Amino acid sequence: MRKPELLIPASSLEVLKTAVIFGADAVYIGGEAFGLRAKAKNFSMEEMKEGIEFAHARGVKVYVTANILAHNYDLEGVEQYFRELREIHPDALIIADPGVFSIAKQVCPEIERHISTQANNTNYETYRFWYELGAKRIVSARELSLEEIRQIRAHIPDDCEIETFIHGAMCISYSGRCLLSNYFTGRDANRGACTHPCRWKYAIVEETRPGEYLPVYENERGTYIFNSKDLCMIEHIPEILESGIDSLKIEGRMKTALYVATVARTYRKAIDDCLQSRELYEKNMPWYLEQISNCTYRQFTTGFFYGKPDESAQIYDSNTYVKEYTYLGIVGNVTEEGLCKIEQRNKFSVGEKIEIMKPDGENIRTKVLQILNEEGQEQDSAPHPKQVLYVRLDQCADHYDILRRQE
Repeated sequence: MRKPELLIPASSLEVLKTAVIFGADAVYIGGEAFGLRAKAKNFSMEEMKEGIEFAHARGVKVYVTANILAHNYDLEGVEQYFRELREIHPDALIIADPGVFSIAKQVCPEIERHISTQANNTNYETYRFWYELGAKRIVSARELSLEEIRQIRAHIPDDCEIETFIHGAMCISYSGRCLLSNYFTGRDANRGACTHPCRWKYAIVEETRPGEYLPVYENERGTYIFNSKDLCMIEHIPEILESGIDSLKIEGRMKTALYVATVARTYRKAIDDCLQSRELYEKNMPWYLEQISNCTYRQFTTGFFYGKPDESAQIYDSNTYVKEYTYLGIVGNVTEEGLCKIEQRNKFSVGEKIEIMKPDGENIRTKVLQILNEEGQEQDSAPHPKQVLYVRLDQCADHYDILRRQE
């Protein structure tokens, strides 16, 4: 059994810091170009530099995505981008395109190269191929079972690392190779601009009756025929640890700090407990399940890990997420008077009961006693997103704790 890395996504500098504090061993981020999440906030070069320094100071690695399928006109920019990255020392580049891989090898050979799931890595010969070209790690395709991953582990060098998604959104297309977005909207999913048409509601039209939209039903459960459940392997950590995987990856580079903190903290404890003893892991299972359901999610599935999913992996009646908590903000510094500085994310009011979410797994119910703006003026509520506020609570909060409200 290997002790795996817990790899957490970050959409912004704030979320990166949250991931680090709440248990990540490594964080993966995207810059302002050449990644597959063009709609994410992403990082400027200055923010990446600060994030890398913050993570490295706490023993956490940072990987930068550059996993588009590049066209000719991308290549010059890719080379310049890698020259800039070389100066801020990320721990690895996540790459899908062989041309981009070649440029990275030439420009910044000292930075590890990881092969993205977008490269359709489904067999051990593919792993060997990339390893022999200089890749340190290969991200397995989501379509692999645990048995296939075990077989890959048995057929590749011991220092060739396997990274696998264990939690988050699934894609309707094979390893993310989707053309629907480009077809419908002109926005290329393979270059980072996916509009997620798999989540849309579909109908059929009989060609002689234009404008008459007939719903597509499957077992009378609705019309969201491409809509997958979310992957969740929190109940299967022992099998994951025994499969030879080196890095356990969470999907979600467009998620909030609350989502990232919840998932990172839950998987951190589950992995550590399981490594300590199977009995401790099983004893704490109710806590893991309760906590993982506290973040925004669709219904859960184990994906392809135990063979091809049946129709129960699809959602036919809705494309919406389950939402049990609302994210209010992250505690910045706490003043000598006991006021918590936050940049507010959603509305809350004086007198409300909210929750302090701590990195160690503790959740503390607390009451909002006072809200002050930056000028020291009292407010009854905090209705304006991203307003900087000073909040007095009736329980103690610390720097990097998260404030949330149960719905």
